Amino acid sequence: MCKQFSDRLLAWFDKHGRHDLPWQKEQTPYRVWVSEIMLQQTQVATVIPYFERFMKSFPDVEKLANADLDKVLHHWTGLGYYARARNLHKAAKIVEETYKGSLPSSLDELMMLPGIGRSTAGAILSLACEKRQPILDGNVKRVLSRYHGVEGWPGNKKVEETLWSYADLQMPTKSVRNYTQAIMDLGATVCVRRNPDCNVCPLTKNCFARKIGRQHDFPGSKPKKIMPNKETIFAIIENAKGEVLLQQRPPSGIWGGLWCFPEFASDESIAGKIKKQYGFNIKQQTEYKSFKHTFSHFHLMIRPVHIKLAGQMNTVKDDGLSAWLKPAKNSGLGLPAPVVSLLNDLNNKRMVLNES
Repeated sequence: MCKQFSDRLLAWFDKHGRHDLPWQKEQTPYRVWVSEIMLQQTQVATVIPYFERFMKSFPDVEKLANADLDKVLHHWTGLGYYARARNLHKAAKIVEETYKGSLPSSLDELMMLPGIGRSTAGAILSLACEKRQPILDGNVKRVLSRYHGVEGWPGNKKVEETLWSYADLQMPTKSVRNYTQAIMDLGATVCVRRNPDCNVCPLTKNCFARKIGRQHDFPGSKPKKIMPNKETIFAIIENAKGEVLLQQRPPSGIWGGLWCFPEFASDESIAGKIKKQYGFNIKQQTEYKSFKHTFSHFHLMIRPVHIKLAGQMNTVKDDGLSAWLKPAKNSGLGLPAPVVSLLNDLNNKRMVLNES
């Protein structure tokens, strides 16, 4: 049964799998590692241009380890989940210092690096090193849970352990690189979340979910939680030169290490706070339409307030954590998506006034 599973999957992959993805052209451990980190919770089509730009700037571990975090985060701008980039950078430094620039070749050592879990480590070893190590990303969880009829949400420890046992059971001893790519491809292109194309699936004959007509029940859904709402004010402080003030956030937490507009609590007096904190005199204050940005565990309602300053001499403490930036200029800094959007709208005069 296990050999039948892998043989059918490999035969399908030869004809219908993806063979021309950028990270498949030269499957070194480093390239596979970067691609796997980028692909976490992100679709292939979105990742491709980011991966190609990243590789041009950081073609190997040494270049990544020696790069400024700002530059790394800038290449990640818009990709989201920025902890991935921070961990990638941190892990590169460890690999450079401890392993002389080459990723370790054992599962346990790989899993000791920041941001690398069991599935990512397995992908590096199977795809780049042809070592028999199973993976269990979202696509593989979906294929295995449907095929074997594994009830429950994969985030549950017992369900996950069951899926890992099936992942190991079905993995062949040969052609492990193609098999790993094949099972990911099947989940991404055929055994998709909604309306899977069971008629072309090579595993449909023995698929439990297909037999009972319950494909959409596997894998089980995550228990729903009410997402809390939070509010903040983005102060878009503009000086007489048309530059706006950005500040670097702390290295950990939401948008860690990225550059953002100064933030204030929604109930604070902006003018008074800015005067007290920076010593700036305000010439004009305009409030723009609020918008929502959703994180994995809460919604953030952002209220942009545009502050134009009076006078020519407006400086901030030269601590390396503040910068004046022209909205139209490519700063080379790592910016959260809402900041990029507001800078573009400001530059193109598309800001919408708050009419409430």
